[in-house]
Amino acid sequence: MRSTMFPLAATLAVQALVSMAVVTVPVLAPALSGATGLPAGYVGIYIAIVYAASMAASLVSGTLVQRFGAIRLSQACLVSCAAGLAASAAGTPAFLLAGAILIGAGYGPVTPASSHILARTTPASRISLVFSLKQTGVPLGGALAGAVVPALVLWAGWRVAALAVGAACLAVLAAAQPLRAGLDADRDPARRLAVSSFAGSLRYILGDPRLKRLAISTFFFASLQLCLVTFLVTHLTLNLGLSLVEAGLMLTAAQAGGVVARVAWGVVADRSGRPMVVLGIIALAMGLAAIATAQFTGQWPRAAIALVCVAFGATAIGWNGVYLAQVARLAPPGRAGEATGGSLVFTFGGVLLGPPAFAFLVEGGVSYAAAFVVAAVPAVACGLWLLWRDGGTGGMPAAREAP
Repeated sequence: MRSTMFPLAATLAVQALVSMAVVTVPVLAPALSGATGLPAGYVGIYIAIVYAASMAASLVSGTLVQRFGAIRLSQACLVSCAAGLAASAAGTPAFLLAGAILIGAGYGPVTPASSHILARTTPASRISLVFSLKQTGVPLGGALAGAVVPALVLWAGWRVAALAVGAACLAVLAAAQPLRAGLDADRDPARRLAVSSFAGSLRYILGDPRLKRLAISTFFFASLQLCLVTFLVTHLTLNLGLSLVEAGLMLTAAQAGGVVARVAWGVVADRSGRPMVVLGIIALAMGLAAIATAQFTGQWPRAAIALVCVAFGATAIGWNGVYLAQVARLAPPGRAGEATGGSLVFTFGGVLLGPPAFAFLVEGGVSYAAAFVVAAVPAVACGLWLLWRDGGTGGMPAAREAP
């Protein structure tokens, strides 16, 4: 158990800090706008650039893991995020653009690197749980940004707040160094960084029907997840008449449901031995929760709305750990990082395209309720696809214990 806990703690800390770095500038947006005169709405473009850079970086991360080691790559990601926050602190459009690219380049490879580490150090019987625990670093990082960054702004200003989060990234880099020799012992310094080797990540995904099915499904899961996070508050305030505070609390309830469910779904997947079936059930449930969200009216009791929001978060936010663990299971031995990087190209694609598509529907005259239903349909279809293709076996490969 000890050999699992230290890698889990390290990867969780790295995940939390890079996630905090991604959210820091959006949290700073009002203060940054007031100081620089840049429209606060530009933060949407900033985040789109972050995730576009993440998509590109995840594609090449598998080769970098093999060449330099997963811990060293994670440390490089922390440096990139710290540099991106420092550039963003300059407050000019050019430096904000550079900062978004650097933060995205740091965010994208972290999950493939951590998958490589955890796939080697986690027994097969606990892999979904461990991966789900690591993935709680994403909402944890967002919560830290929401709690700490505004206080830093009040204390010392928005620039100092950005630099402080960058310094925290460097502190985690130093804390991970003692683990580097052991966890990066499988690196291959002779591994070539040729362009052709970067295509290996996508080759693993497209060459395995189960991995391809997972990757395509997560495009739509991630799309629905981001639509929930992006548009729930607006839907509740504009169409139901909730106050901004009430709507914000509903989003918090959804996020909390996602955090708890990530761990719970991991336990269910491990104990059932049928992770693909679990993902199929989660997909059906997130679609039903989105459809229930579309049925909200001003006459709904607040408790009922909160309950649906928790269910929506538990499914649309809670699927990630089971998915990443299954990618690691299905990857060729020693290639979990590469397979994860290729799969995340599809996942980040959903993050990039889902919210703009939702906004396009709304701007075209479709109601928020109808747009949530439209977003739910492909998630439900993917759930049925997973259950139909893998309902007999659960998609579980032969069990393998970590060395």
